[in-house]
Parts: sequence; C-alpha cells; structure tokens
Amino acid sequence: MIQRIQTLYLFAAAALMTTALFTPLAYFAAGSEEYLLRAFALGGGETSQSTIYMGIVMVLAAVVPLVNIFLFKRRMLQIRLCAVELVLLLGTVAFIGIYYYLSGRMVSQAEFHAQGFRISAVFPLVALVFDYLAMRAIFRDELLVKSLDRIR
Repeated sequence: MIQRIQTLYLFAAAALMTTALFTPLAYFAAGSEEYLLRAFALGGGETSQSTIYMGIVMVLAAVVPLVNIFLFKRRMLQIRLCAVELVLLLGTVAFIGIYYYLSGRMVSQAEFHAQGFRISAVFPLVALVFDYLAMRAIFRDELLVKSLDRIR
C-alpha cells in the first residue's frame, strides 16, 4: 500500500486540499476593511457571507483521496474514485473563481480597493495534477496484473 507511488500522489492531493480547507484562499481590501475568502465563509470585520457549498466540495475533495488509498485491492474502483476526485477538484476551482469574481464586484464600489489570491488558491490545481498522476499509475498497475493473469 505505502510502497506504491499512487499512494504518495493521493496522500499529497489529500494534504493539499486539507491545507486549502483551513487557510484563506483570497483577500479583498475595501477602504480600511479586509475580507478573507475561506472555505466556509467570506468575511472580515463584522460582516460575513456563507460559502458553504464551496466548503462541502472542498471537504469531499480532501476525504476521497484518503478513502481511495485504502482501496488498493480494488483498482477499478480506485480509478473511478480518482475520476470523481478530478470532478470535485474542478468544482473547487470553479467555486473559487466564482466567489472571487462576485466578491471582487462587492468591494469594487469602494474608493480604494485591492484584491488578490493567496497561495492556497493554487493547491486544488496542484492536487488535480497529483490525482491525474495517481489515476495513471493505478491504471498501469491494472494493466500489469491483467498481463500477468494471461501468462498463467
């Protein structure tokens, strides 16, 4: 289980998504107030908006690779779960983009405003690459096992 490279890829994807879950993804400054976009809320000061849907998708994107690590005897199910993880990660990237755009419109009416991404906003994209590499490695293992079954 641990000696397979796809386990390391899946663990890296889970670690990146867990880190992105607990760190700010973007910041917005409007006048003297600063707002932070997090997985479950966009807020700062006394105002806060819920981003619960993005948080749910991010939690699922952090849990699926961990579950997938322990299904090492069922490679076809692992490949399917990797495909589900790819969709979840694309959804996470889409949610981050949507909330960033909508929040940017919210603070753009202020006289002075600034906005930007934090480094944790890139983590879902990096996890997407790791998940794809894990899916390819699992598929290669499946082909190897099938070829060995033909030799017997």
